[in-house]
Amino acid sequence: IYLATRYEMAQQQSNLTSWSQYLPLRALAVLVGCVPIDFNMQSSKMIGDLFYHLNTNRRNRAIKNIRSSFPELSDKEVRTVAKKSMEHLFQLFVAEGVQMPSLITPTTWHKYIEFKNVEQIVARFAQNKPTIFITGHCGNWELLGYSLSVLGYPIAALARPLDNPLINNWVLGIRERFGLQIVTKWGGVSVIQKIIKQNTNVGFIADQNAGERGMFVPFFGRLASTYKSIGLLAMKYELPIAAVHAKRIDGRFKYEISLEDYIEPEEWKEQPDPLYYITARYNKAIEQMVINAPEQYLWLHRRWKSRPIFETNNLPMPKKLIKQIESLPWMTNQEFANLTECYNLS
Repeated sequence: IYLATRYEMAQQQSNLTSWSQYLPLRALAVLVGCVPIDFNMQSSKMIGDLFYHLNTNRRNRAIKNIRSSFPELSDKEVRTVAKKSMEHLFQLFVAEGVQMPSLITPTTWHKYIEFKNVEQIVARFAQNKPTIFITGHCGNWELLGYSLSVLGYPIAALARPLDNPLINNWVLGIRERFGLQIVTKWGGVSVIQKIIKQNTNVGFIADQNAGERGMFVPFFGRLASTYKSIGLLAMKYELPIAAVHAKRIDGRFKYEISLEDYIEPEEWKEQPDPLYYITARYNKAIEQMVINAPEQYLWLHRRWKSRPIFETNNLPMPKKLIKQIESLPWMTNQEFANLTECYNLS
């Protein structure tokens, strides 16, 4: 599986800078690793709470995104979700990021992971046929690829290297512990195509902002820029897309990995615009993942940062885009009216 993870582009650093960052981080990791996971989950939650109250910019961005996505929530409820999402973020990286490799092993994974509604995926594995896996910045997106490597499935991760080469090598070593292969971002498309031809699965974190040239599809009642590559790969190789969610249970280090949607090639072949249908549908699946656990979404993420050119130029929505949105089978008249209201089209 290729789990497309997001890293900042590596930049050259001096040895002094690299070591000054690396040594304290390793020391912190050792300290965290010596303490029970339940304690670390609580302490990192407190750090997240502190971050929420002290970082005004991040807090306001999260609140703005949540309020726009869940207009029915009260101001108190919006702020509660924002605070919990930051607590979740610190639990994810401070506690789970350090201790996951020692807790999730071939003999202990069942203590922390439950699989739900994954029959279609299991059947696909049994046939030794490749599948495109997608998830979003919700729950524990790192756990998906890692857990499959622990279960013995061949996995490769597409990643940009971290700025600090010492930290980068350390992180790669943790991820590769059970056979997870890391491939650099550079030349990734050609490598992915080769992997697919070898009947290997491909995976993406699919809610990245794709810029002004991305495909704009509905996401929580607003248009969000999305990369076309996932849909194009699915169409070229006629692969199904499995939208999978790793959701934390009861605030502990315990997860339910479930299949949110499974998109078969036969379902998009008959659509008037297959690429738009695929891209919109898996975004709909990610939206449902967020609805299932809004406090576990990365609301700091600038999902709606890029805007369509017609919007920035204060022009009407193009007729082609209107037809694309109207063609989506799940799009109700009310949803379409709400989506287009801000463009004075309803």
